[in-house]
Amino acid sequence: MATSFHLSLPCINLVETKMFYVDNIGASLGRYSQNWLDINLFGHQLTFTNAGAFNLSAPNYKFEGKVLGAFHFGVILDIESFNNIYEKLSAKDLKLSTKLTFLKEKQGEHLSFFV
Repeated sequence: MATSFHLSLPCINLVETKMFYVDNIGASLGRYSQNWLDINLFGHQLTFTNAGAFNLSAPNYKFEGKVLGAFHFGVILDIESFNNIYEKLSAKDLKLSTKLTFLKEKQGEHLSFFV
């Protein structure tokens, strides 16, 4: 795949959001203003807007017996990059799930973790 995505998400605190993506994950900061910022995440553009507190009425669901956040996104990486970012984040004081394999031995099998 040679395409990129853009995703706009609300956030409560732009400074903390920037610190998480830039300082912890190693993404780069793009354009920004007082009320929003762009993050370059593995060639994809995430835009965070300062939305203040917001309510998610359906915060999770079950998939293969695991409870997952209904609102989430992921970046598809090669296994070396996946393991590198997992180890980097594991070394930080972050709430991080263990590595999970979904659709084991089925079409679409993939390794995931959640922050």
